[in-house]
Amino acid sequence: QVQLVESGGGLVQAGGSLRLSCAASGSIFSINAMAWYRRAPGKQRELVATITTGVSGGITNYADSVKGRFTISRTNARVYLQMNSLKPEDTAVYYCNLRDGTYRDFWGQGTQVTVSS
Repeated sequence: QVQLVESGGGLVQAGGSLRLSCAASGSIFSINAMAWYRRAPGKQRELVATITTGVSGGITNYADSVKGRFTISRTNARVYLQMNSLKPEDTAVYYCNLRDGTYRDFWGQGTQVTVSS
């Protein structure tokens, strides 16, 4: 079994920054990719950013709404999301995702990010 634990959420004013962390543990034989998703109140879950594994250090992709403001990075079984220039519309519960080498998905419990205007 794989466990993912997120941390780093909180309350911040618009224009501020937060850094989310996610630590994976358990029976991880290989990692295909790690990602951050979010779910805002009354909305569907959306993909925020992904980072793949690979000899080049990982390929990243971002939702258009966060490009230029958010940065995803990864070290071994940890993934981070640096969030700058935060906006009220970034308010959501952020979830860490790990896709292993067999394409199974594992999820963290989520961490709340609230951006005040």
